[in-house]
Amino acid sequence: MLYYLFLYLDKLDVPGAGVFQYISFRSAMAVITSLAISTIYGKRIILFLQRKQIGETIRDLGLEGQMQKKGTPTMGGLIILLSIIIPTLLFGDIANIYVILMLITTVWLGFIGFADDYIKVYRKNKQGLAGWFKVMGQIGLGIIVGVTLFFSDQVVIRDYVEIPRENIESAKNPVVERSGKHFEVIDKKSNLTTIPFLKNNEFDYSWLVWFMGDKAVKYAWIVFVLVTIFILTAVSNGANMTDGLDGLATGVAAIIAVTLGILAYVSGNTIIADYLNIMYIPHIGELVIFASAFIGATVGFLWYNSYPAQIFMGDTGSLSIGGIIAVFAIIIRKELLIPILCGIFLVENLSVVMQVSYFKFTKRRFGEGRRIFKMAPLHHHFQKKGYPEPKIVTRFWIIGILLAVVTMITLKIR
Repeated sequence: MLYYLFLYLDKLDVPGAGVFQYISFRSAMAVITSLAISTIYGKRIILFLQRKQIGETIRDLGLEGQMQKKGTPTMGGLIILLSIIIPTLLFGDIANIYVILMLITTVWLGFIGFADDYIKVYRKNKQGLAGWFKVMGQIGLGIIVGVTLFFSDQVVIRDYVEIPRENIESAKNPVVERSGKHFEVIDKKSNLTTIPFLKNNEFDYSWLVWFMGDKAVKYAWIVFVLVTIFILTAVSNGANMTDGLDGLATGVAAIIAVTLGILAYVSGNTIIADYLNIMYIPHIGELVIFASAFIGATVGFLWYNSYPAQIFMGDTGSLSIGGIIAVFAIIIRKELLIPILCGIFLVENLSVVMQVSYFKFTKRRFGEGRRIFKMAPLHHHFQKKGYPEPKIVTRFWIIGILLAVVTMITLKIR
């Protein structure tokens, strides 16, 4: 909103108003505002939740220090949501299709997570929201995101088509020269996404339905929507699984947010994208403002969520941050990097799947269920082995930083 106000003031030649045209300035303001909201107003929200006795109900699993957390305020994801939404509305271009999709994702999954926490706290139902309702909510959002990205005329990539020298005068679009050759700059609809570690790193979803022949391009949207739903559900649930130790999910999400913000910036800067030989996506730079608010929200929340936690994010936060990361990666066409960047979420999710599957298999085979890990998700396995909670969290953060670095170097190692 302030973005449009200052654009108007700039047209009136008000001194200093033009600074709002710079993504770097608005990103900095988004970080500062987000941090202020999450730290200053976060304390007030914690006190409010304490007065309302909205505390975590914990089942004794035999973990060290676990029962000491009983009664700690939950639903702290509200702090994260407010710290993301308000700065984005203030400093972002809210008419940008990508910003709109990210705001819808934040509110949509925040509502589902809030409903789950509300049922657990107020209805005293430890199961929370029915699992099928969560999945249907994630599928619904996946359909909205997938269909919008595939069909919206505002979602385009920049392509360079070589043209003969004699046709330069008649070109309808700008022409650039590279290595002695001339290329017409065209913004077009495309199903392409980025494949890491390959120089010609563009993958077309229509290739997955090659067996349909000439109809492959026409029906590629179905594949894209299904992939979007799968990624959204997997990363959202992975973040939910990771949220089991003080500061674990929050810190990992902050690291991922920084990486996604950098990827959005280089993908939205024509000079850097050309230098790195990566896909340039017009107008994607506005997502840097959203990423900045996300970074500020998670870092600010970590002020209260670090060990020993004064508040838990609950499903209100964990489902939201996972969904935000998934949709953000899909929008900037880096979804194939998710297994690397979100490796912590992936491993946490897989540890649960492996544990449950192996237990059921051995129970059928031997009449007695056996386990791969002492306890799942994986962070609880290390707790059972006697590692202090802060040490587990710190080491997971270090691994998260390493995965973020590997994700970034995929831009050059191809």
